[in-house]
Amino acid sequence: MLDPSSSEEESDGIVEEESKEAMAPQAGSRISPSRTSESSGGLAPSSSRSSARPISPSPSAASEEKEDLEKMHREEEERKKKLQLYVFVMRCIAYPFNAKQPTDMARRQQKISKQQLQQTKDRFQAFLNGETQIVADEAFINAVQSYSEVFLKSDRVAKMVQSGGFSANDFREVFKRHIEKRVRSLPEIDGLSKETVLSSWMAKFDTIYRGDEDPRKAQQRMTASAASELILSKDQLYEMFQNILGIKKFEHQLLYQACQLDNLDEQAAQIRRELDGRLQMADQIARGGKFPKFVSKEMEAMYIEELKSSVNQLMANLESMPVSKGGEFKLQKLKRGHNTSIIDMGQEDENTLSKSDVVLSFTLEVVIMEVVGLKSLAPNRIVYCTMEVEGGEKLQTDQAEASKPTWGTQGDFTTTHPLPAVKVKLFTESTGVLALEDKELGRVVLHPTPNSPKQSELHKMTVTKACPDQDLKIKLAIRMDKPQNMKHCGYLWAFGKNVWKRWKKRFFVLVQVSQYTFAMCSYREKKSEPQELLQLDGYTVDYSDPQPGLDGGRTFFNAVKEGDTVIFASDDEQDRILWVQAMYRATGQSHKPVPPTQVQKLNSKGGASAQMDAPISQFYADRAQKHGMDEFISANPCSYDHASLFEMLQRLTLDHRLNDTFCCLGWFSPGQVFVLDEYCARNGVRGCHRHLCYLRDLLERAENGAIIDPTLLHYSFAFCASHVHGNRPDGLSTVKVDEKERFEDIKERLRVILENHIVNFRYFFPFGRPEGALKATLSLLERVLMKDIVTPVPPEEVKGVIRKCLEQAAQLNYERIKDYAKIEENVGRLVTPAKKLEETIRLAELVIEVLQQNQEHHAEAFAWWTDLMVEHAENFLALYAIDMDAALEIQSPESWDSFPLFQLLNDFLRTDYYLCNGKFHKHLQDLYAPLVVRYVDLMESSIAQSIHKGFERESWEPVKSLTSNLPNVNLPNVNLQIPKVPNLPVPVAGLSVNLPQIPSFSTPSWMAAIYDSDNGSGTSEDLFWKLDALQTFIRDLHWPEDEFAKHLESRIRLMSSNMIENCVKRTRMAFESKLTKSSKSTDFRISPSLCTMFNVMVDAKDQSAKLCAMEMGQEKQFHTQIDELIEESVKDMIQLLVAKFVVILESVLAKISRYDEGTLFSSFLSFTVKAASKYVDVPKPGMDVADGYVTFMRHSQDMLREKVNEEVYIERLFDQWYTATMNLLGTWLTERMDQQLHVYQLKILIRITKKKYRDFRLQGVLDSTLNSKMYDTVRNRLTLEEATASVREGGMQGISMKDSDEEDEED
Repeated sequence: MLDPSSSEEESDGIVEEESKEAMAPQAGSRISPSRTSESSGGLAPSSSRSSARPISPSPSAASEEKEDLEKMHREEEERKKKLQLYVFVMRCIAYPFNAKQPTDMARRQQKISKQQLQQTKDRFQAFLNGETQIVADEAFINAVQSYSEVFLKSDRVAKMVQSGGFSANDFREVFKRHIEKRVRSLPEIDGLSKETVLSSWMAKFDTIYRGDEDPRKAQQRMTASAASELILSKDQLYEMFQNILGIKKFEHQLLYQACQLDNLDEQAAQIRRELDGRLQMADQIARGGKFPKFVSKEMEAMYIEELKSSVNQLMANLESMPVSKGGEFKLQKLKRGHNTSIIDMGQEDENTLSKSDVVLSFTLEVVIMEVVGLKSLAPNRIVYCTMEVEGGEKLQTDQAEASKPTWGTQGDFTTTHPLPAVKVKLFTESTGVLALEDKELGRVVLHPTPNSPKQSELHKMTVTKACPDQDLKIKLAIRMDKPQNMKHCGYLWAFGKNVWKRWKKRFFVLVQVSQYTFAMCSYREKKSEPQELLQLDGYTVDYSDPQPGLDGGRTFFNAVKEGDTVIFASDDEQDRILWVQAMYRATGQSHKPVPPTQVQKLNSKGGASAQMDAPISQFYADRAQKHGMDEFISANPCSYDHASLFEMLQRLTLDHRLNDTFCCLGWFSPGQVFVLDEYCARNGVRGCHRHLCYLRDLLERAENGAIIDPTLLHYSFAFCASHVHGNRPDGLSTVKVDEKERFEDIKERLRVILENHIVNFRYFFPFGRPEGALKATLSLLERVLMKDIVTPVPPEEVKGVIRKCLEQAAQLNYERIKDYAKIEENVGRLVTPAKKLEETIRLAELVIEVLQQNQEHHAEAFAWWTDLMVEHAENFLALYAIDMDAALEIQSPESWDSFPLFQLLNDFLRTDYYLCNGKFHKHLQDLYAPLVVRYVDLMESSIAQSIHKGFERESWEPVKSLTSNLPNVNLPNVNLQIPKVPNLPVPVAGLSVNLPQIPSFSTPSWMAAIYDSDNGSGTSEDLFWKLDALQTFIRDLHWPEDEFAKHLESRIRLMSSNMIENCVKRTRMAFESKLTKSSKSTDFRISPSLCTMFNVMVDAKDQSAKLCAMEMGQEKQFHTQIDELIEESVKDMIQLLVAKFVVILESVLAKISRYDEGTLFSSFLSFTVKAASKYVDVPKPGMDVADGYVTFMRHSQDMLREKVNEEVYIERLFDQWYTATMNLLGTWLTERMDQQLHVYQLKILIRITKKKYRDFRLQGVLDSTLNSKMYDTVRNRLTLEEATASVREGGMQGISMKDSDEEDEED
């Protein structure tokens, strides 16, 4: 913007250039509307335009020509209206005295554009693609992924960005709210608080959002934008309203200079004239009876009082303004108070000024530079100067040598004399011993005025007798500043009737005592009080012709009042113009004096000589007139309809505001509020009219898709409602019929828009943005439904309206998510049940996410109507229930694929406090309860059949050995990947709902390999897997109704107990059968199948604890009974196996019983062996038997230890095995107590006994069991027999009951 105070040469050049542009179209054949709008000044369309028209135009061409002319005319009228409006706005900015720029408004953030949204999407995608250097963990990446998919790519966000309703801060807050739940759900980490995690994540978010942009530049830009949102300078305000009203810079410059906006005295005088005009207009309305139409006839008298009261208030505001001059005028509102001295123009006699009321204070700066012509003194003599203002203190300069008498010393003085006497003296130090004072060399006495030159000048000094230098001069500068209340001063000739009765030249000062009181005062030298004064209230100043008979003065002007005339004369034309302009501002008169030089210039079409004496302000006025601006500058504001002008100004300002870079939501900036406030106060725009226009403009923008803050609508609506119902929000008691009708119309429009916003609350307020807007909308709707401002609307009525809106919202939201999911009605084409179910599940996910969004982002706004939000959710679910029922009806009764749908919906509903066991939830339970019961029935039958058939075909091979060679088969798994729902901040998309694997009714045995069991049989593992899967399935259903849930659990436990009991019995029978059919000799080996049977018992015991136990009183018996059964069965199996081991030992003992003493076979066998041993090596018969038994024993121990998974059972089995066989040995020896054992019997028994003892000790059998009485008996007998045999037979060939290293080596 051009600086208003730019030089004359610059501005003149601009004007000349623009004037050439403006004159150029006149020579053309036709002026286009666009060209006319760009041309300067009020140039009328040229008549030469018709010369280029066709001689015989066609009707269509003539019609187009007419339309073009009308359009040009409209545009020209619009341009003139905007120029006039801009003049009024400029004056409001130049000299505000009612309003201030508010500093308490919420600072608006920079809005996000479509380009910035796309840039943000790209930056976050680059982060997810790993193209940035930002280090992040998986949790943060998942959060960003969800934020990008759900928020940034949302169509609702894009729509709101297009409407200008999203700021960068909104993006940040949505992400912060999005991650808070995620961070809270993370596990606690020692030394790392969740607040630290949040801060770290937000810092990373800011880094991603900012991208490669320099943070310092962003900070500087944010700071600059924030500053522009707070306080604007005058130049910034001028530039803003140039853009708003479409004013060109050269037009602004012409208007600025011609209106003298930098002259605060001129602006204050303009205000006084305007206020006087408004008072006169009020009197004219009262006399003519041309009142607006009010709702009551009695308001007409009140209307006049309101007009006068508002003007008097403005006068009081103006009167409270400080009388100032120069400097930057600060845009601040002074404190208003009750002013009892409001000026009434008809009562000036009651406010007569006295001389003591006029007080002036001047500041003088005296700067002594140097003394010239000082030659008589010796060069080294010391000289100095003193300075004083008459009646004040005396100051002295520093000392200097006479050869170089320069100082540059400044002295500051204050005086109340308009014509002070300044004395400057030059001294030299006395060299005499007896001299008491320094010697004065010369002096000068000056009488400065505020108009005196400011630069330093040489002044001739009056020298004393002691100074031989007669041509002594001193160079000094005196600057006398004008006080704030002095408007002009200088020497004039004056003559009046009551004052200045002699035609004489005097020093006059125009003093402003207050904003409405000015005085013309004459002063004498060295006097602080005026000699005479004239109070200018009621006077009219104008130029006049020279008066005959008055000698002195060259140019004349006068001040006239009824019954009095004062004649003034100046020696200079320019001085006269300045005096008249100053007095014109002071008198407040409506008539503007025109200098004779300007009249002469206009009559003679201008001449350079006629302008020589004119001031620069007159030059600018002439230039403005040249460009057609004079009509706008000189227009009387009181003659304009400011209501319609303000309506236009406010509308254009709102358009400008909504199109700027800030997310304003309809709120004006502080600078705009300040100008609009000042315009309304200064030009009498009624507050109700202002807010009605504002509401209408805001509603139009809202209807066109703009985002408007409902709090702003509420504020303006409340103001209008208060005014229409007589509550006087702005002190006005009168209500126009037009205001009331417009209010009712806007009230209805507002109600419709608010209801529409509530119906579309998910789309007008996505993700709860703008913050608090939905809550404010509901509050405003309640206010709009009120019949007046006192009587509150019945709660049921408000509730009914909101209920109706939410019913429509449920329908709308459901239709939109169906459109998003692309689910069609499938008319005329066949859709498979599986496809239909898949669509229904996907739709369920969307339904859940919508309800979660409503709870997270909108529930707080509906806090007063929670029951209505619950109804809304139920209505929403009821619409989904129709599609869900249709999809389930076409499913096969043998299909269980719909259970994931139940679990998905039930897991959401059961955790919702309001929807749990609600209408839809109960409907869902009613649908699925029969399915669950039927499924459990079929599963029970299937499991029972699998047990029966499985055990009949059971090979009892461990599953591990069966599955070790099978290929790696990927089992099917019901793992629902919930797709994202549009526009949700916390999507279910980030979760995987893992439903239990629902077992088929013909599960292959190898499927059990996916479980942890090692050596169970195929049938048992299949059984346990099915039971576990069934229980997991029922448990994960989380059936919400307690009674049915308990029934299901009880039934599943009971079924599990029965099935396991059946399994245990069948296993025990198979074990006994297997042992019965096995060998009874030492060839017997423990097969893996027998170990598998033991493991089945182990698994049954483990599974019974999980599958059969219930924590509910007597129902614990399921678990207790099956445990007892398992223990009895295991005990029987151990006994059977021990009995088998005993039988095998008996077979060994039976073999060696043939060597009993006294039997025929024993004698024969002994003789035969002895005889044969003389010729050949005869094998020792007893060792094969012993080695066979030891091998059998060790193999059985190793197999049991390796294959059986339960240590307790193994220990119990080994204890009983050892005890039983040792007892058998003891019994066998006891029966032969009277017989001596054969040597071979002895060797076999010693080997078996020693190996048994040592092997069972290695297997962990306790010493208390090993060293039993029976073992001691056997050991002692064998030791005794060993001693006897050694004596009798000559030795045992190394076999002995004593432990030896050789035996260890043999082992």
